[in-house]
Amino acid sequence: MRACAYALTLLCVTGCAARPAPEAAPVEVSMGRFVMGTVLEMTAYGGDPEASRLALRRAYEEIEQLDAQLSRHREESDVSRLNRAQGTPVAVASSVREALMLSLREGQRSGGAFDVTVGPLVALWSRAAAQDQLPAEAALAAAGEHVGAEHVQLLSDGRVSLDPGSSIDLGGIAKGFALDRVLPGLRASGLSAALLSFGQSSTWALGNPPGAAGWRLLVRSPAGGFAGVVTLRDRALSTSGTLGQWSEIGGQRFGHVLDPRSGRPLTRRRQALVVAPDATLAEVLSTALLVLGEREGIALVEARQGCEGLLLDAEAGAWQTSGFQQATAFEPLPGFEGLTAPLSP
Repeated sequence: MRACAYALTLLCVTGCAARPAPEAAPVEVSMGRFVMGTVLEMTAYGGDPEASRLALRRAYEEIEQLDAQLSRHREESDVSRLNRAQGTPVAVASSVREALMLSLREGQRSGGAFDVTVGPLVALWSRAAAQDQLPAEAALAAAGEHVGAEHVQLLSDGRVSLDPGSSIDLGGIAKGFALDRVLPGLRASGLSAALLSFGQSSTWALGNPPGAAGWRLLVRSPAGGFAGVVTLRDRALSTSGTLGQWSEIGGQRFGHVLDPRSGRPLTRRRQALVVAPDATLAEVLSTALLVLGEREGIALVEARQGCEGLLLDAEAGAWQTSGFQQATAFEPLPGFEGLTAPLSP
């Protein structure tokens, strides 16, 4: 699998407040650390730089603990133990149970376009890429039989049971879920503003930097280059792309995002952006928007209160929800109009 460039890029937003008293001027503190398989960058403003640094370090520590529980790539994580148990109930951390509950609920609301039980299909396509051979139809059908919320049981005693042959992959929401978990602590620390950018695929924009209306972020186009700029304040944003990571089988590129309903990877060059009141929901909806496309996907995002979305297609055009422009102050960059058709609801 190969990673592409970041989907979002932070623009310089530092400005001068209107003659603040020197002692009251917010001070910028930035940190970056590799966690959850990518780089998490945090930029914060507060009156006490040491207190701000301490708050960011604590946030990193909490996210590292969550990764140890949620990652299917870590052998001793709760998710890995659950996947190995194959029908035997497993005691899991409260964070894992909460993530599963949210995932299963939102997956049902998406009509199956988002599904954390997609593990058997992920494994099938990973093997296909390693062998450079497309999976057989019978293999696709067999893997698909183990996909679906009905294969997960959240027991009343706090344990979780997973049907034999099924497996959980929380990678689609883990970063957003982690950002949502650390946000209360950052707010309580007294920070006036903060941007948490998780590989720039999942972002939380808290408040606004001094002298700016919000955090300005460049949005990449699926055709290459940049599509425009969004401005965020007190909102989460998730970006999902079909070919953000990809594998090649028989000379054809297949994206890492699968349609759980068909069992097949997406192949069109598309990118979905969703802003929402929390990062977990933004991640679910950006994946669902990518899978469902411009009609069903836009309608799904439109129906959720406080959520807005934009779907970019490298060849066919771009579509947005009715409130996306107002929510993000989206500014198309020169050349964007030539890459796609005009934005339309």
